[in-house]
Amino acid sequence: MRVWLRLPGAGLRIIVSVLLIVIFLMPFYWMILTAFKTLGEVLRMPPKFWVDSLQWQNFRDAFTRINFLHYTRNSLIITLGTMLGQLVVVVPAAYAFARYQFKGKNALFGIVLATMMIPGQLIFLPIFVMFAKSGLLNTYVSLIVPFIASGTAIFMLRQTFMQVPDSQLEAARLDNASEFKIIYTIMMPAAVPTLSTLALLTFIGTWNSYFFPLVWTTTDAVRTLPLGIQKLQDVEGLSPQIVMAGNMMLIVPILLVFLIARKQIIKAFTYMGVK
Repeated sequence: MRVWLRLPGAGLRIIVSVLLIVIFLMPFYWMILTAFKTLGEVLRMPPKFWVDSLQWQNFRDAFTRINFLHYTRNSLIITLGTMLGQLVVVVPAAYAFARYQFKGKNALFGIVLATMMIPGQLIFLPIFVMFAKSGLLNTYVSLIVPFIASGTAIFMLRQTFMQVPDSQLEAARLDNASEFKIIYTIMMPAAVPTLSTLALLTFIGTWNSYFFPLVWTTTDAVRTLPLGIQKLQDVEGLSPQIVMAGNMMLIVPILLVFLIARKQIIKAFTYMGVK
């Protein structure tokens, strides 16, 4: 960023910005372009950066050649279940770290922060063994429970809860409000931007998750849409336009959620930056 600011002239900075935008957007443009091409256009050399006619049939083929609704339902159940589980677990934990004083608080919070540095691939094997012994493989539980406690979410919410004035909490306690009522009526409304940001991050991470649904399942019973798209690639290895159409349908929910929550996300980062 500092190097960018030292570039001489506004014109050069604009050129660099445009180049960066093109670099980031080109993969998405190529995916969309390929999804609307015929197989002949996809295999053409040199490639064309436009299409002569939109091939909507590719989306119909992607939808029908795998059990698309089955995989989508699994993704929705697992994603929404993870988001709800995080709400139940993370909010009280963040409130306790922000507003309570108890023995070992700093040590426990340090452990929470340390979990943010441990890659999930490092612990998947013992969790797999635990689920296998308890008979929870190929269930929604195995794909939801390990992710409802998030160190990142606890940290972000704790920082937000610490900004709430003590006077509001004292006034609520004088009115005999319980701690759960304080969380629901004071803390959570104040943390709506942060909660929206965390919900979006959780939605994206869970919806796009490929590794854990792959290693913690052995059948298609609870496998998610990314694995369904991979299966589509196995079936349609010589039809990349159909695979790209499937990928487009995979990212549509993410784009919709982002468009809905974008204002709250900007507000959350602005709020935390100012504070």
